[in-house]
Amino acid sequence: MVRVIKEKNKREKILQAAITVLSEKGLEKTKISDIVKEAGVAQGTFYLYFPSKNALIPAIADSMFQKSLEKIKEKIDDNTSFFHQLEDIIDITFQVTAEYREVLALCYSGLAITGVLQEWEKIYEPYYNWIEERIIIAQNKKEIRDDMNSRIIAKLLIELIEGTAEQVYLFEEDEKNASDYHRELLSFIKHSFAK
Repeated sequence: MVRVIKEKNKREKILQAAITVLSEKGLEKTKISDIVKEAGVAQGTFYLYFPSKNALIPAIADSMFQKSLEKIKEKIDDNTSFFHQLEDIIDITFQVTAEYREVLALCYSGLAITGVLQEWEKIYEPYYNWIEERIIIAQNKKEIRDDMNSRIIAKLLIELIEGTAEQVYLFEEDEKNASDYHRELLSFIKHSFAK
């Protein structure tokens, strides 16, 4: 058990170091030696966990996503309405996107460059399932329309929320409109799901 924890810690140290170095230098200019120096591990240790520098990108994306999903699950109260839960999900998504904008931009570009964009679907599977579960519960409680395909709607909803947060924090020049985007997004979804 102790060995598993140590190995997990080393892998996490490498991931955190990679996030730091890649954020500073970008994918092309970063060397594995830069990452292991930042992590304080031997170069051979890197290869125990990752076959290449490019293999870091899906791992970083997965790590970031897991942290985000944990925050969302911690905040959501199952006893509140679907729309209240949705508002919390939007809040957290906007916060995480603002906080990790450089890393998210790196992950998106890195996944496209390394040709492992299909990994994204695997990474998101737990989130799709969790949101779909919330949609089904809300449909059964008659809080939202029940004529929607819950799986497709879960994927569309996640894409819409994250796409809006990314628009604000990755592409807009002025973030002061973030609250407007947040409000309009919630209103749009409420009207789309209304009975």
